[in-house]
Amino acid sequence: QVQLMESGGGLVQPGGSLRLSCAVSGRFLSTQTMAWYRQAPPGKQREFVARIYGDGTTRYADYVKGRFTISRDNANKIVTLQMASLKREDTAVYYCYYYSFPGVWGQGTQVTVSS
Repeated sequence: QVQLMESGGGLVQPGGSLRLSCAVSGRFLSTQTMAWYRQAPPGKQREFVARIYGDGTTRYADYVKGRFTISRDNANKIVTLQMASLKREDTAVYYCYYYSFPGVWGQGTQVTVSS
């Protein structure tokens, strides 16, 4: 069983940067795809942010492309989301996701972009 724990969220000013981490515990397979999603209040649907495949290939949502970078450290079982040039509309709870059957979600970490 895989468990995910996000960290690194917080309050940042527009234009600032944050680094989110997702620590994986349990039976982690380095070949499995992992991703970040986010959910903004109130009641908005969870949306895709970035994905990284086992071979290191990455995919990004258009609204974060060029600003966010996803990476993975399989040896230490950590997936990172480096966020730069943050905008107010990036405010959301960010979730880590492990692609398996069924998929596994972390508990989320709050990112607030505000002056």
